[in-house]
Amino acid sequence: MRLTASYIHLRQVRFHAFHGVLSQERQVGADFVLDLKVGYPLEQAMQSDEVTDTLNYAALYDLVAHEMQQPSKLLEHVAGRMAEAIGKTFPQVTSIDLELIKLNPPMGADCEGASVEIHCLV
Repeated sequence: MRLTASYIHLRQVRFHAFHGVLSQERQVGADFVLDLKVGYPLEQAMQSDEVTDTLNYAALYDLVAHEMQQPSKLLEHVAGRMAEAIGKTFPQVTSIDLELIKLNPPMGADCEGASVEIHCLV
């Protein structure tokens, strides 16, 4: 068998955080959902069955949760900080696909959310 790609996913991770341009958003906060796909070489973990041979998804969650708690005006800024932190903390990461969704954004529209999506090669 030849492994051509491998990923760690965090799907539909929910946060309450204080990001937004409006002062009320930074005071009251809003609900956010994160979808994250991180390219990572999983061959060794597939053989060893040891957590030390993979990217621990609990550690990945802790990293993005920390970034979510740092208030920002723009989702783009939060997403960029997350990607930067992931690349620095986990040097074996090869790619990052991230979507950050603000649920019920204050724009007068009946929608499920507004989001930014980034794709990075590390």
